Amino acid sequence: MKYYLGIDSGGSKTYALLTDSQGNVLGKGKGGPGNHQNGRDEAAQSIREAAGQALRQARLRHDEIAHVCFGLAGADRETDYRILRPLVSSLGYPRWSIECDTLIGFRAGSSKPYGIGVIGGTGTNCVGINGDGVQFQCGGFSYMYGDFGGGGALNIEVFRSVIRAWDGREQPTALTPLLLELLNYPSVEAMYDDFLDHDLSVPLDAARLLFPAASQGDAVAIEILTKQGIEFGKSVASVVRRLGMHDAAFDVVLAGSLLTRGDSGGWIRGPIEQALHAEAPNAQVVTLATEPVVGAVWRAMEADGQAVNPAAAAAMRKFSDFELIPLLASTTTERKGSGANDEQDGH
Repeated sequence: MKYYLGIDSGGSKTYALLTDSQGNVLGKGKGGPGNHQNGRDEAAQSIREAAGQALRQARLRHDEIAHVCFGLAGADRETDYRILRPLVSSLGYPRWSIECDTLIGFRAGSSKPYGIGVIGGTGTNCVGINGDGVQFQCGGFSYMYGDFGGGGALNIEVFRSVIRAWDGREQPTALTPLLLELLNYPSVEAMYDDFLDHDLSVPLDAARLLFPAASQGDAVAIEILTKQGIEFGKSVASVVRRLGMHDAAFDVVLAGSLLTRGDSGGWIRGPIEQALHAEAPNAQVVTLATEPVVGAVWRAMEADGQAVNPAAAAAMRKFSDFELIPLLASTTTERKGSGANDEQDGH
């Protein structure tokens, strides 16, 4: 029996999931923030902690893991990999690979190992992999480098739209009462003055106000969400062209809160589907409903030359909440010959 470890490490938390080749979950673990761009040592410790918990539960040693896939936020450019390769190598696993977190999110939501992943969370990203294994990333580096939106920018769009409606530059918007309630101000003028006088920042939560406003038919909110969808669609189309995927049948997997919650009117999804079908008519858009760390496990299997067991895939695809992922019964009592013990801690 072979064993595989998947890691999903982002800006706020790290998850580890360890399975056998049949997809039975033998161990799992959690750690803190894991984006090396916010602190290399902290990221290494978070990954070590999460993986160590999974190993201890499974009673396995590092050298018994056939392959580890590290799905890491910030694994975008060669500059990042020059930092990440030594970091991962220091963890003591003999066989491993590094993927950006967008790619493992894609894999968790797709029935195929090739396709496109789109993330719309605090930031945005779009990554594709074709049937030959060639990858291309479009965006992920902020407005200055060509991106638009994500919660860390749409919150500003909400705020400035309310200001522009108040001062007469734009039409009235349903975003105004929603924002005033969220920030607890009696009027736009009071909010305007307080933010200017104290150099305040707009909270990320303001971005979510776009969805109830759009549901009310608010033209301003709908325009912002539609623009977000058009921008995602441009990124998807770019990836299709760069990877020559026009005739392929594949999934475009949508992940992140902007794309998986609230878009009941298809204001974002609709333009993505329109752009995709113009470039790749055999492809489809799907919404991620599985924990991305599952995709890391599957990528580990595939890196080891192991096809993902269809029955196991069907079962693991139901893992929508990491906390509720069940361990195989008697994981720690029935396996033999691991040579591991409770002192194994991931070092």
